Amino acid sequence: MKRGNCKIQLRMFQEVSKLYECGICDQVLTTKSNLAIHRRTHTREKPYNCEVCEKALSQKGNVIEHKCTHTGERPFHCEICGISFSDKGYIKIHKRTHTGEKPYHCEICGKSFSHKGYVKIHKRVHTGEKPYHCEICGKAFSVFSSVKYHQLSHTGEKQYDCEICGKLFSRRTHLSTHRRVHTGEEPYKCDDCGKAFKYASNFERHRGVHSKPYHCEICDKTFSAKEILTIHERVHTGERPYDCEVCGKGFPSRGHLISHKRTHMEEKQHHCEICGKAFTVKYALTLHKRIHTGEKPYHCEVCGKDFSGSCGLNKHKRIHTGEKPHHCEICGKAFSESCTLQRHRRIHTGETPYITV
Repeated sequence: MKRGNCKIQLRMFQEVSKLYECGICDQVLTTKSNLAIHRRTHTREKPYNCEVCEKALSQKGNVIEHKCTHTGERPFHCEICGISFSDKGYIKIHKRTHTGEKPYHCEICGKSFSHKGYVKIHKRVHTGEKPYHCEICGKAFSVFSSVKYHQLSHTGEKQYDCEICGKLFSRRTHLSTHRRVHTGEEPYKCDDCGKAFKYASNFERHRGVHSKPYHCEICDKTFSAKEILTIHERVHTGERPYDCEVCGKGFPSRGHLISHKRTHMEEKQHHCEICGKAFTVKYALTLHKRIHTGEKPYHCEVCGKDFSGSCGLNKHKRIHTGEKPHHCEICGKAFSESCTLQRHRRIHTGETPYITV
């Protein structure tokens, strides 16, 4: 080989093997163009614009994918469940709903997530940061999408309709989930036993069967600790061993009793500015305010019905699942709500608490 050719090849090898280091975070990249793109994560530079909506993006390829939001095109498909996406990157994230992979962890509490961005959002639980505000009522949120959907509680707008039954939904994701009622699609499959589910919430609850060794013999719910199972069983038995020494009211756990005692010991310092009603706990005031605002941030993924609190949603879900966790210890009859069980017991005891004089 000629000496000149050797020099050229050596120079080419040195150029190819050259590494480019970011002077801000010390990350090393293999090409100069990749370094330029990476630097924009620090500078926030977004030199490429969408000609339809003028949105600015950091990479030319992102503009091409972004345009799909205007055309409605979704060229990327999940080979497991068939759901389509406008962005190729979403496929990788979506597939983790099937595999259960959660490679990103919170260094504060150890909780795992399927997407790096979810960790950043989750950390606000620890910091209390709520950077997004509703321009109508001023309420603060930790996630931008929550503001968008919260504002629908003021307008009452539901823009997504089911083409099969005509039902309306405020979120596209709720419509997609609802469609499974008609299609029978069950995209969430358990790798341990093969059982499939329509809804992610049911799938997550089921996975606990394999990882939580303590089972309730009445409703088959599972728990990670024996003490939690003991407290749960009192839902069925009606046992309330912790009594308030002030009013005599009974509770299934010490934690419930401690929370109740605040109603006697603490001043009701949280006041509703609309009707003046006072509460000992700020969360109770938050729930109460929804009576005035009409806000219902909890949604049933099956039928789309909205609720002001998670408790109401959980009770409602039993209509769809048929779950009846409250059992009469005398005749064995099951009920979906504890108050219905209490009324039923009077058939056996003969108790008549409401006497008309």
